Amino acid sequence: MTNPLATRSLYLCMPLRDDLTNFVSAVVRGGVDVVQLRDKQAEHAELVTAGRELALLCRDLGVPFVMNDSPELALEVGADGVHVGQDDVSVARCRELLGDAAIVGLSTHADAEFTTSLPLPLTYRSAGPIVPTPTKEGREPTGVDYAVRCATHSSDPVFVTGGVDPETIGALVAQGLRHFVVVRALTLAMNPEAEARRLRDALDEALANN
Repeated sequence: MTNPLATRSLYLCMPLRDDLTNFVSAVVRGGVDVVQLRDKQAEHAELVTAGRELALLCRDLGVPFVMNDSPELALEVGADGVHVGQDDVSVARCRELLGDAAIVGLSTHADAEFTTSLPLPLTYRSAGPIVPTPTKEGREPTGVDYAVRCATHSSDPVFVTGGVDPETIGALVAQGLRHFVVVRALTLAMNPEAEARRLRDALDEALANN
């Protein structure tokens, strides 16, 4: 079975916001090709409402939609899959609830975590954050070398987290990385569509030269 994220490279991770559907539509037009809803502070009902809206929207836009943390919530809203952390529900439980075709991703922050994840039935792994970031407050950065090691030893996509923006993505591609999680570069942008396009253009240029 073909990995549904194998050819996807710009993964937006975003919290709830007032302009949710307009924002997601804009960044997808600009080049984002995976969307995750992650909001640790939101109420369950808020996440269900937003998740259902985004599941329908992303289906129409042709991009996968992933919920954070909870396979039960992913199932409830009709998401394409779930992303879990080291302390969340097990990958086996995600597969039990969502099935073999669902997207299941796992955060890794250290070599031991990555190695332990290799036999698991995952669609992708994330590696990082490679630099300090307020979206992972208190988490020590892993450095780029960690992400490179993960990408080298994984047959599935490894999405790099932390500090990805149009200025940094070229150097990351030059080190062999191909999949990237983007948060603040887009969620804080004054013109999200233009910034997503700038990021996509920088990525495509780097890929053409490496």
